[in-house]
Amino acid sequence: MGAGHHHGHGHGDAHSHGPASPDTMRRLLITLVLQVAYLGAEVVGGYMANSLALLADAGHMLSDVGALALSLFAVWIARRPATDRRTYGYYRTEILAALANAASLIGISLYIFFEAWHRFHNPETVAGLLVTWIAVGGLLVNVIGAWLLHAGSAHSLNIRGAWLHLLTDAAGNVGVIAGGLLVWWFGWQWADPAVSVLIGVLVIWSSWHLLRDSLGILLEGTPPHIDVEAVRAALLEVADVEAVHDLHVWTITSGMEALSCHVVVGDRHERRASGEILAEVHDLLHQRFGLHHLTVQIEPRGFKELDCAALGC
Repeated sequence: MGAGHHHGHGHGDAHSHGPASPDTMRRLLITLVLQVAYLGAEVVGGYMANSLALLADAGHMLSDVGALALSLFAVWIARRPATDRRTYGYYRTEILAALANAASLIGISLYIFFEAWHRFHNPETVAGLLVTWIAVGGLLVNVIGAWLLHAGSAHSLNIRGAWLHLLTDAAGNVGVIAGGLLVWWFGWQWADPAVSVLIGVLVIWSSWHLLRDSLGILLEGTPPHIDVEAVRAALLEVADVEAVHDLHVWTITSGMEALSCHVVVGDRHERRASGEILAEVHDLLHQRFGLHHLTVQIEPRGFKELDCAALGC
């Protein structure tokens, strides 16, 4: 029996962890409508109150709207079936959306820092009470949105990106409320740009992990919870397996990991049928590591050396 080649796709698990559910899409849509409805109030209120903190928060809410719209689009297109040109389907659009969300968060923060620097040098009068009331309304909208998306954020980087936008915006609302009260009660005009800087720092801090995880997936990095050497050692425990090479583990989209490897076995009279070995390997990877989307090639002893000699590896 020659080299065996087996694909295990685990379709049930892929769908449970791949594209977001219709309920998640509905929650995204409701959150998007709420954000759009309140964005106008923050922009108008920010100009009326002459508040950089409120305008910065409105800018963040604008990024929330863009992030939610992008996330909704990514969820929709990720559910499209695979084609001959897109054999993995469109799962990666969710990761691209997460990366775009992280990048937009950082860009907004840099703009906030720039505007705050000008305000520190040229303080302007701010209507503290108006700022406070508008920020309270924004806080309520963001808390509702974050609550709606919380469940989906645990399974999708894309949804987590949108959820992080809302959480950081909610934290920013708290800061704006505090700054508005300080301006209203004590006349501390510097509190407004100071709060905007704190919002910017908070936004950058919250977006770092999202940026790192998104880039890790796009660069085909090993999932953080998978130890490749532990996987290799486990495969070598399978009877008749002598070596493992070209072992790769990567993430297609959030919660949907894939593995490919070449498994070297002994001569025919020393080993079981390839089908038995493949079944045991598949079961091991599924039970011990939670991996379902598998490509495992069975090779006879000596096959790797001949192949590498031809490829110069």
